[in-house]
Formats: sequence, structure tokens, C-alpha cells
Amino acid sequence: MSRLRLAGGRVYDPAHGIDGAVRDICLDDGRIVADLPPDAPTLDVTGLVVMPGGIDIHAHIASGSTNLARRLLPEEHAADPEAAPPFAAGRSGTGGTTPSTFTTGYRYARMGYTTVFDAAVAPLMARHSHAEMQDTPILDTGFYVLMGNDDYLLAELAAGRTRWVKDYAAWLLARTGGYAIKIVDAGGVEQWKAGVKELIDLDDPCGPNGLTPRKVMLALAEAADALALPHPIHLHCNRIGQPGNSATTLRTLEALDGHRAHVTHLQFHCYGGERGKGWRSEARAIIDHINAHPSLSFDVGQVVFGPATTLSGDCPAQYLLHRAADRKWLNVDLELEGGCGIIPYAYKQSAAVAALQWAIGLELFLLAADPWRIVLTTDHPNGGLFQAYPHIIRLLTDRAFRAEALKAVNPKWLQGSALLDGLDREYTLGEICIITRAGPARLLGLAGKGHLGPGADADITVYRPQDDAAAMFAAPVHVLKGGVPVVRDGALVASVAGRRLSVAPAYDEAVVAEVRRFHERFGSVSFENFASVA
Repeated sequence: MSRLRLAGGRVYDPAHGIDGAVRDICLDDGRIVADLPPDAPTLDVTGLVVMPGGIDIHAHIASGSTNLARRLLPEEHAADPEAAPPFAAGRSGTGGTTPSTFTTGYRYARMGYTTVFDAAVAPLMARHSHAEMQDTPILDTGFYVLMGNDDYLLAELAAGRTRWVKDYAAWLLARTGGYAIKIVDAGGVEQWKAGVKELIDLDDPCGPNGLTPRKVMLALAEAADALALPHPIHLHCNRIGQPGNSATTLRTLEALDGHRAHVTHLQFHCYGGERGKGWRSEARAIIDHINAHPSLSFDVGQVVFGPATTLSGDCPAQYLLHRAADRKWLNVDLELEGGCGIIPYAYKQSAAVAALQWAIGLELFLLAADPWRIVLTTDHPNGGLFQAYPHIIRLLTDRAFRAEALKAVNPKWLQGSALLDGLDREYTLGEICIITRAGPARLLGLAGKGHLGPGADADITVYRPQDDAAAMFAAPVHVLKGGVPVVRDGALVASVAGRRLSVAPAYDEAVVAEVRRFHERFGSVSFENFASVA
């Protein structure tokens, strides 16, 4: 159906200042248009809520580490099968905390999400990630390229040769078909591979000649700014998950003054206290700083009680969690580029740390002054599954529901939490639209997404208004991808192919010879095959 008029819906389009106004949305050839002829086909959505398709700015769905997690957890496949949908284009799959490609696409679409970015892909695994994304139906996808523990980059910075940093970053993005620069525990994973078992701080040495995580982070932030990338550095701060790491986070944010940066899964970086002496929330201090600095944005990484899989390029953090959790695990070094750690996990209401993590995420949501700079995520599958987004939306929109949930969690370390101070803010539907659609599109620089104006992608979700926001957002009445109906009343009715989203900034070709010499000396993969776009 190339032409379609959605008639009579309550439209939420914050990018154009539309907050529940009744109007028609017209689609033609996969795009939104200003109008259609009177005889165009019409879909009556009177009384229903119309929003752009959802955008997940940070999840782990198609990296090499995601695939390793699937192999680590075979028991989940049999326990959570995805039956073949009742249409010719559908495919079966498996679920669990790291669903298969087909299941991932279908389950996101059934919630009204149409665009998802994988948060951490090592260049060596870029071809694999493209293959997985090609295999993931309905979703437009992209990924961020890991650079903060790159051997070539660290060697150049340690030697004081900064001239190639910008060009190297640009070449790597183009070579991998990536979308943005990702930094995970800058310098810390390289130290882990050298035998350092503790998490390093912002100004600890991570190489010779005074190289520190601060210098690595700022070099890449300057490169992203100089290249005018649509999305700034996507930053996983040092010392994730450790009591007292809020001090590191604040120093990091202060160091970024004057640079654009998106801090990811911020909830995991807002902890006060000391190891062995208790934890506390420092969410207010962190969010106060971000509120005062418009160049900073973040996604939350909200913890949700239930099963999860911690899956991260932060090898030393995963090692420490493995020792504490005493579960099976997997830790992998990636030559020249970093590594990853994977541990099956569960967040329990009865656990004091999990309760504090849950509360801190909600504090960040409720204390954020600008909804355009905060994004709803669970760091899937680290803090919980993406299927929990409707539940989180209800926690944000319904203070009575949130208060009852707070009563059920372990209060041991909640003293001083802003949740106990009577935070009664309730997100509006317009604000939910911002943190799940319009905001991520703006932060990613995606001009054709996150809004319903002429020229936008015809990715649209239609919901039935309900008092229970979780029920409302879990089962859309209609989802259209590129103007094609793919979901009706919460059930899949069609499957279409998504697009890859990438950038290709210009760079000085002379950098290629420099990188080639390094790889031919130290790498085991031929340079012609390294990181090439599939």
C-alpha cells in the first residue's frame, strides 16, 4: 500500500510542537507527505494515539558478544521459543535475554519500535554485525564502533602523535560501516589484557608516557567534534558498577566541558559509598551537572527486576562481577581492539544493590530537567530486557504505581534516595514520545526519524489510550514500517527488510598506509579483510 491516510488520530509529534492534537497523517511511497488526494485509502484511527516509530539508542542485539551470549545460554532457547508467525514471510526463532535475530525484530516491532542501534561493535566483528542486522527483520539498524582501547590509537597517543586521530576515527567508521565512536572504560580494557585486575580511574596510567583514560577520551571527543559526526562520542565511563564511582563520573563530565558527549547507561555510574562499606545514590549530583550543561545527553540503563545478561566490552568490570556473582561466565580478548565479558544475571527486589540500582534509574528520569537529553534504555540485556520498556513507562507516568513498587523493594541502601523525598512527577505522553522517539532521533542526527512531518520515514505506531500505560505501550493497535503495516492489534501481519544506518566521514588517505603497517606487524587478519563493510 503506497498511499495511506491515517485519519482522526491524536497525534504526538514533539519535534513540531504537536501534543495530542487531532489531525490526519498522510503517507506516500514510504514517506510522510503533507496531503493526499481525497480518494486515497484511509485508515480510521479516531480516538487512538499516533506517534513516530520508537528508537532504541543503546542495546546489544547484533555484536559478536551478543552472539557469544546466545551460545553461552542454550537453555534459554528451548525455554522461550518464538513460534513462526502466521504469514509467509515470518520465521521462527528463540528468545531469552539475548533473542535470535528474527525474534529481536519481531518483538521490537510488536512494541512499536522501528529503529535500534547496537551499542558496541569491535571493528574486527563489524562484518559479522552487518550480517546479523541484515538478518533482523523490520528494524532499521546501526552500530557504534569501539575505539577507546584500540592498540593503534593508544600507541599513537602515547607517542604524542595526535595528527592521525581524527583521520583514523573517520577511516574506521567508514571501513566498518559504523555510525558513531564508542568508548568503553577508556584504556582500562587494555590494562586488563596486560594483567591489571582492578578498574582504573580517569587519571590512572593506561600506557607509557603519561597516557591516561582522560587523554584517550578527550582525543576521541575532539575527533568527533572535528568530524561533525551526527552523534557525539557514546561514552561508557570508567569504573562502572563500583561503589564510589560517582566521583569518577563527575570528573569525567567536568573534563568534557566544551565537548559534545552522550553518556550511556548512566544509572551504572551514579553510586556513592565504598566497597565493603555500603552503597548510596549520587544521582542528584550527577543529574544536576548534566542539567546545567546542554552539550551533554544520556540514556539511563534502567534496571528491571528479573532475568538479564550482563554483556559488556568492559572486561575488568565483568571479571569483578563474575567473582561476586559466582555464575558461569565468558571473557574474550579481541586482538588490537578490546574484549568482552558475559555473565547471566538476575536482579531481585530483595537484593539491596539491585533495589538501589532500580531507584537510581528512576531518580535520573524524574530529576532530568530536559527530556530531549535523556533516553529510555535498559542497556539491553544488561539492566533488563527491552521488552520491559512498557513497564518502565508506567513507572514514569503513574506515581501511585511507582509508590507501590517502591514499597516492595529492599530499603537497606535507599536512605537519601530522591524517591523517598516525595518525587511525584508524572511523565506526559508527549514526554514519553520525546524520550523514546523524538529525543533519540535528534541526539543521533536522524533527520528523517522521530517526527511526523513531511519527508520523515513513514515509521508510525498507533496505540489505544489506556489508564495502564504498560498495557497501552506493550501492544500497539497498528505499526507501520516505511508505510507498510507490520503489526495489527499487537500481532505481526507482515515482515519487511530494514535499512543499515552508517556514516562515512572524509579522511586523509595517508592514514591508511600508517594503519596498514601497524596491522601487518601485529594483526592476524589480513588488512584487506579487516573491518570491511559486508
